[in-house]
Amino acid sequence: MRRAVISSLLMLTLTSHANATTLGVSVSNLDEFNSTLLRGLLAHAKETIGVDVVTTDANGDGELQKKQVEDLVARKVDALIVLLADGDLGGQLTPIAIGAGVPLVYVNNVPANVLDLPQNQVVVASDEKESGTLQTKEVCRLLNGKGNIAVLIGEPFHAAARARTDDVDAVIATSDCKGLKVVERQTAYWSPDFAEAQVDEWMTAGVKFDAIVANNDDMALGAIRALKRNHDAGKDVVVAGIDAIEPALEALKAGEMKVTVFQNGAAQGAGAVDAALKLVHGEKVPRENYIPFELVTPQNVDQYLTKIR
Repeated sequence: MRRAVISSLLMLTLTSHANATTLGVSVSNLDEFNSTLLRGLLAHAKETIGVDVVTTDANGDGELQKKQVEDLVARKVDALIVLLADGDLGGQLTPIAIGAGVPLVYVNNVPANVLDLPQNQVVVASDEKESGTLQTKEVCRLLNGKGNIAVLIGEPFHAAARARTDDVDAVIATSDCKGLKVVERQTAYWSPDFAEAQVDEWMTAGVKFDAIVANNDDMALGAIRALKRNHDAGKDVVVAGIDAIEPALEALKAGEMKVTVFQNGAAQGAGAVDAALKLVHGEKVPRENYIPFELVTPQNVDQYLTKIR
């Protein structure tokens, strides 16, 4: 169903306009959050007169994404918008865009070479120092500053996963949260299935934890599935995620999840379109453009359900 919606939006925005500005978009994959970002991007492009969009999906394959970007350049797009499959891939894509004289906007996943970007390459994202910090501070508050935490990490080489995990460590190093202890941390590749299997493994091994802090909502939802099967051991565990995707917000309403952090993917997508168009027209754009994260709890969840529906 999600891919059908994306395909429908693509059909609306790929209509050719005379003298239109063509944006070549490469997304790492179409998981729940990235689909939200792409919908926001396409909707904003559709509202902007004289903009066409060509979109590709790398299915998480960095080499495929590199080839797709090369193909978009060969099609003579006016600007590139890239949601990286791997932050380290920026060092390869930046020279491709430079060689073609094509402006490039990195969206959501900050490239490892961000400090070396030329003037016509920028980032539109959210500051990951806020995401894991908001998340872990709320977990700390719910646990009254003490307890055992298990951490589910996205992907080892993803900038957001690294930053969100570092945020956890930074918060528990503060005086208010120094009673928290990380007893397990494992990579679950942003996947609910990997996360579910990992939490099952922890519980089978007898690991005791009071909270599961996941780098994203999909992994938090996978953790919840595992906890439900181990009701006695998992009923009081605080589960926290990041992104505020709809299934996570529903889990907050149901009391299965206690914390998430809203990352405005649609606004990132729209912001990437605006930045790309400014660069095409020779306007200056700051190298880093951040859209704030927002803490979501059972007390304010309804307003975020309204935002994303």
